[in-house]
Amino acid sequence: MLEHIERDGGTIAVDVSGTGPLVVLAHGMGDSRHSYRFMVPELVAAGYRVANVDIRGCGDSSTGWSGYSRTDIAGDLVAVVRHLGGPAVIVGQSISGGAATIAAADAPDVITGVVELAPFTRAQSFDLGGFLRNRNRHRSGTVQLLRVMVSGSLPGWLAYLDLAVPTKPSDWAVERGRIEDALRRPGRMTALQAMTKTTPADAGARLADVRCPVLVVQGGADPDWADPAAEGRRVIGDLPTGLGELAVIDGAGHYPHTETPAEVLALVLPFLGRTLTATTTGGDRA
Repeated sequence: MLEHIERDGGTIAVDVSGTGPLVVLAHGMGDSRHSYRFMVPELVAAGYRVANVDIRGCGDSSTGWSGYSRTDIAGDLVAVVRHLGGPAVIVGQSISGGAATIAAADAPDVITGVVELAPFTRAQSFDLGGFLRNRNRHRSGTVQLLRVMVSGSLPGWLAYLDLAVPTKPSDWAVERGRIEDALRRPGRMTALQAMTKTTPADAGARLADVRCPVLVVQGGADPDWADPAAEGRRVIGDLPTGLGELAVIDGAGHYPHTETPAEVLALVLPFLGRTLTATTTGGDRA
């Protein structure tokens, strides 16, 4: 069931399915809720109510927002949780991983856990050595992202995706075409370009304020970092002691939930069982 939640400045589209404890899914920039197409049926079958969000400027959510920062997206995610009734675990990928961090820090009463998939949650320092050494993956991906940031290049984004998804799902040709068509819609590339210009510093500043468990999942072949595992360890290190846990999926890139959904679900389902169902009244899972 597709709902539209009113926010100051626009509407957020949320596709809700299933019954049971609430899991909120938030995709990365330039994508839509379709990014979680492999995970939603499995989460519903496992007994969860799944709210699959189109973040602002994407999918069926509106464009023309005044801001696209992680703090802005976090406010939308908290609004979704409160609208649907918590508690909830938020699963956020890339920019939404950082947004989920802020949401957890802002709303500990309704957010009981966070899963960050390939998250941009910390201010990034330029790794010159990694940039020079890793020509085929990290350097090439960075160059394409810069094209998007500077000129709003759709070909640049598509070239980045081809690098960021090294383990292609079986429907990749169709999915890549769907993404391209979506980004040709009015306002979509403008929103993507605006997101590439945001900094994750706002999310990094809130890591120490998080009070719920956090699972960070990195793809070992993610082109966004010279060393994806090291970035994951840095995120964990900035959390309060004992809250964070890191998993690295070998061969996956920046979209592990679409490239290796079975491996991601094998990590996420036990995390949900520990952090969500135990806190839900009666622990019902329909």
